[in-house]
Amino acid sequence: MTDHKRDIDEVSGVETTGHSWDGIKELNNPLPRWWLYVFYGTIVWAIGYMIVMPAIPALPGLGMNNTLGIAGHSDRAEVARKVEELHTERAAAASRLVTASLSEIENDMSLQQFALAMGESAFGDNCATCHGAGGRGAKGYPMLADDIWLWDGTLEGIETTLRHGIRHTEDPDTRRNTMPAFGRDGMLTPREIDDLVQYVLNLSGREANRAAVDRAAPVFATQCVTCHGADGKGNRQLGAPDLTDHEWLFGGEPRDIQQTIYSARNAHMPAWQGRLDDPTIKALAVYVHSLGGGEK
Repeated sequence: MTDHKRDIDEVSGVETTGHSWDGIKELNNPLPRWWLYVFYGTIVWAIGYMIVMPAIPALPGLGMNNTLGIAGHSDRAEVARKVEELHTERAAAASRLVTASLSEIENDMSLQQFALAMGESAFGDNCATCHGAGGRGAKGYPMLADDIWLWDGTLEGIETTLRHGIRHTEDPDTRRNTMPAFGRDGMLTPREIDDLVQYVLNLSGREANRAAVDRAAPVFATQCVTCHGADGKGNRQLGAPDLTDHEWLFGGEPRDIQQTIYSARNAHMPAWQGRLDDPTIKALAVYVHSLGGGEK
């Protein structure tokens, strides 16, 4: 029998395993007892868990995906139970939303809080894609977090917009008004459109070519006043924007204004009636109304 000489570390006096890395030797110390006890305990606990709870994958031929466990616990059943409880809890408040007027919802703190929470959730699922989180909007999509409205910004007006949409082809009660494409349809010449751009810039208080503004005045009076008004303040019954402020849905640079006059914009919004139930639409109206500070 070959006698292997034991290698003892000179500093600690502990026998080594014989392994060495870059001159560093591995000591053959036993594992701490507390660590071993914890390790053995986890093994016992894991075995017990697999017996009590559903854990062990089963063969497909046994007709189940895993062992059921003696406790009969099911996360899927537990989630379904909690969802059903939530639906039951919300059903009462939702039924109140259906029967309550929008002003009653606003004046009932508990119902208002429920509507805001429900509306925020529905907004994230259905509206944030276009209007952005919190209704911050984007170019071509109105900001809902201010109190500037193309149409009606009251609770009732917002609900009407939600229900019937804007320029929705299949809803007879939709918000509908169409701006002509003055350039694309040959209604105005390029020179007249360029002059109108200067006229709109002047309306919003920005620097504009005075001669072009004067030339555009009669064109504006014949082509634009019907919707935007003689003073350019717009008409929310028609969805015609105020041209005297600095809020621009499609951009307020001269090239943006020129493109709007030339080919029109006429954006669309879906009619949510039929897609969302009445409580959800009312909750959305309350939530959107709250984003802009609440126009009366």
